[in-house]
Amino acid sequence: MNDLIRSVIIKNIAKKKVSGGAGLEEFDDGASIPMNGIEVVVSSDAHTVEPIFFPGGDIGKLAICGAINDLAMMGARPLALTDTIVVEEGFLIEDLRKVVKSMSHAAESVDAAIIHGDFKVMPKAKLDKMVITATGIGCVERGKLILDSGLRVEDRIIVTGPIGDHGTVIASLRSGAEFSTTIQSDTAQLWALMREAMAAGVITAAKDPTRGGVSMALNEMAERSGKSIWIREEDMPIREEVRGACEMLGLDPLELTCEGRAVLGVSKESADQVLEAIRKTEEGSDARIVGYVVEDRPGYVIMETSVGGKRVINPPLGEPTPRIC
Repeated sequence: MNDLIRSVIIKNIAKKKVSGGAGLEEFDDGASIPMNGIEVVVSSDAHTVEPIFFPGGDIGKLAICGAINDLAMMGARPLALTDTIVVEEGFLIEDLRKVVKSMSHAAESVDAAIIHGDFKVMPKAKLDKMVITATGIGCVERGKLILDSGLRVEDRIIVTGPIGDHGTVIASLRSGAEFSTTIQSDTAQLWALMREAMAAGVITAAKDPTRGGVSMALNEMAERSGKSIWIREEDMPIREEVRGACEMLGLDPLELTCEGRAVLGVSKESADQVLEAIRKTEEGSDARIVGYVVEDRPGYVIMETSVGGKRVINPPLGEPTPRIC
């Protein structure tokens, strides 16, 4: 997907940024428009998940939290959202009502408004149930925008909670596995966590590990920063239920989508304070420092394994569980 977006879409768009803000070429979680001492940050994403209702959330909560989190990863306070809802002919009104209520609740959790939207109906069998596109609008003080390319040598890498929960829930539901009801999706907004983290120390880079999971997030941060990231396998937070499910389903927890976790680059000097602040939030209570940043082997992510070896963590070649976010 990354190759397709770069070679077909971005390559054929002439103007890619406004007034020196972050734009398409940064390939980040969103874009920014500088104005009057602030940067207005905008992010847009389409969400399609099967099933649309799952333990821990639904497609409505997923869409709004996804937009909020993309803003938060750039250091921006969410202000407003717009949405486009497309449903298949015959979609139940009661299910639509549930989804919209979830969207409203997720927006209210960060005191953001849903200010505009569009609604379309596709003919039967031309769409699988529902697709929601959510656009988030936020702001950050000029000079404080957080980009994937911001990692610095000796930064510490923090993962804000157990990984792979959302991907495991969706994969297990589709497979009909008996453990599907024991694991909850981690879908959640991350602005409260990011606000506390930024107040406690220096955040140099941030990414929510959605498609491609932690593996993709780390590789993108390493590549765009021109540094390498070294992580410790024994420090990576993974629930035992997720490990067991992944072994049964043949999945790698590092490649599974998370919808309420963040991967942060934090200055060495403030890492402990940031970790302490994150752990005081509901979403970050199980956060851990999992690695560090070095100059050598730029663009690589290397894991120090629990048995004392080392292996390269490559970006996933494909999405192990399509239609997941």
